[in-house]
Amino acid sequence: MINKDKKIERIIGPAQSARMVETIVGCKWSLTVYQLLAQGVNRPGEMVRVTEGLSTKVLNQCLKRNIEFGLLEKLSYPEIPPRVEYTITDLGYKLLSILDSLTQLQEEINKSK
Repeated sequence: MINKDKKIERIIGPAQSARMVETIVGCKWSLTVYQLLAQGVNRPGEMVRVTEGLSTKVLNQCLKRNIEFGLLEKLSYPEIPPRVEYTITDLGYKLLSILDSLTQLQEEINKSK
């Protein structure tokens, strides 16, 4: 029996986190940056040197976007010449686990075709 008196509210998706995932996945280089960080490459100059096709300008935009979302942390050292390193935050690791789940889902979708 259906209760006609009870109203069900519309579910609204998680707008900010969905935008974050869309932005990071939509960025051509974000996932590569995470791979580099996981391999211990945490300085921007080194990232550009070891990644074919990645420019300093694009890398800086990518890093800035990830910092704004709270996924990466920038560490600046008071040295001459200046030294900057990036690390993945706890929130960034949570996003990576979500992205791993999305990758597994895509693999299952590909298998079912």
